[in-house]
Amino acid sequence: MTSKDELVSFLKKQIEVENEIVRSLNKSLDDVGNPTVKGVLKGISLDSVKHAEMYSSAIRLLTSISQALTQEQLDKQRDLVEKHIELEAELIEKIDHILPTVENQKVTLLLDAILMDEKRHHELLKKILEIIVHGETITEADWWDVIWKNVPFHGSPGG
Repeated sequence: MTSKDELVSFLKKQIEVENEIVRSLNKSLDDVGNPTVKGVLKGISLDSVKHAEMYSSAIRLLTSISQALTQEQLDKQRDLVEKHIELEAELIEKIDHILPTVENQKVTLLLDAILMDEKRHHELLKKILEIIVHGETITEADWWDVIWKNVPFHGSPGG
């Protein structure tokens, strides 16, 4: 099993690699004339920016104590994630509908790649909603449970 320090070190190195990919691709993109190749390379660059941010988040998870969310914070995050789950579902449906009608193979390649990304995003957002948001939340009901759970008479005298 990898130690926490080794994992943090690995994650930091991965951030450096992702940032180098971004620098390299962005430096070269102006010289790429083919719009398909340029679009794919730009997408890879943006994915590398995302990956670096995710590695950074993993480091924060390993090295700091996260604060529990309040009910208000939970509601805002849940609403945001739920909205984007719906948007991703709509995009998936639209691409699924149009894809069989596209005859241009290059456009089909790009739409297929987008569809795979949208499906991954959709699943990731559902997991985020389930695991991260709910896992770090203390609701008002939780607070009442903490206060009253082990009190013998729940605040009333003798019963």
